[in-house]
Amino acid sequence: MKLLFKSIAVILFSFITIQAQENQTPTFGKGLFNLVGKDSTYTMKIGARMQFLATSNWEDGASNQSNFLVRRARLKFDGFVFSPKLKYKLQLGLSNRDMSGASEYTSNAPRYILDAAIKWNFHKNFELWFGQAKLPGNREAVISSGNLQQVDRSMLNSAFSLDRDLGIQLRHHFYLSENFVIKEAFAISKGDGRNVTSENLGGFQYTGRLEFLPFGNFSNNGEYTGGDLKREATPKLALGVSYDFNNKAVKTRSNQGSFMINENGNFHETNISTLYLDAMLKYQGISFMVEYADRTADEVFYTNEDGKTSYVNIGSALNLQSGYLFKNNWEVSARYTNVDWDKVLAKANQRQYTLGISKYIVGHKLKLQTDISHLEVANGNNELLYRLQFEVHF
Repeated sequence: MKLLFKSIAVILFSFITIQAQENQTPTFGKGLFNLVGKDSTYTMKIGARMQFLATSNWEDGASNQSNFLVRRARLKFDGFVFSPKLKYKLQLGLSNRDMSGASEYTSNAPRYILDAAIKWNFHKNFELWFGQAKLPGNREAVISSGNLQQVDRSMLNSAFSLDRDLGIQLRHHFYLSENFVIKEAFAISKGDGRNVTSENLGGFQYTGRLEFLPFGNFSNNGEYTGGDLKREATPKLALGVSYDFNNKAVKTRSNQGSFMINENGNFHETNISTLYLDAMLKYQGISFMVEYADRTADEVFYTNEDGKTSYVNIGSALNLQSGYLFKNNWEVSARYTNVDWDKVLAKANQRQYTLGISKYIVGHKLKLQTDISHLEVANGNNELLYRLQFEVHF
């Protein structure tokens, strides 16, 4: 751990002192440094961001629980090498929650690496990705955690997200008419989640996504940014559908969740399918997002190492979220989420209602967000959650 932080400090200090390669000092929110090689055969933008979170939770019949933590602390490096058509992205997570999840399958090492990918624009609008990156799953997961409309993502995302994996991705877009844009993405990955260093534990994972933008592109990729901070002058709409098939999956939530080890000490393998439908609408400070997820599995139940019955998390979820950004950059937002687990699991369904307020000081780069949520648990204890979060993003 100490060696990692020392290495990062040395790298950052080196970048500061290499004045001959420093193109300019960027404005706040545009990175710490923007570097250009002497022969212009590479560039590198270095960024950092932090999220400081305070929470207070009240559960029926229990005492209040409060907490303070560094929710996220990350370093990001991106640019191109040799040609602007060959881009890269490296993102490191340094908070405890970013690094958690070490196991024998990650060589018992903390999971520092979030993204490590090369993106090659090899022909016209075709781009090929190599490495570890987010899969083209549900919209909310692809929106950066630094660009969220509320303090954090919804329960739909935590229960059904694909997040990151190692593999290759092919991306393409074309214009059906002057404004109508269609974007396609296809990925083949290991299916075991990020930072797994062991051999492929099950089969491979296949993910495909189609996205339709009938009124043209959003300002500054706004279809993957929370809130309408650009105050779109004309209505912008994005409709998306994704399908994921994880062949011989070995985790309870496709490539997420915990590993499924059966009573014989072997992996429980099953085919898991996930369907996503989503939409994003923005116009003059008004934003609306809807998402639906549905997951099924061939073999849901298995007997784990302790001789108990365990299962794959199958079911469906719906998330509705809307907000309005005032001209003084205060935003009010509301969200409704329900998670309905498949009846065979006998697992409690949940409903959550969230009201949020955000102050964008410098867009998503410097903001203060707070929200309050009421969680209803079927045949269980309801909960009230209050959160306050400050973010700074260089």
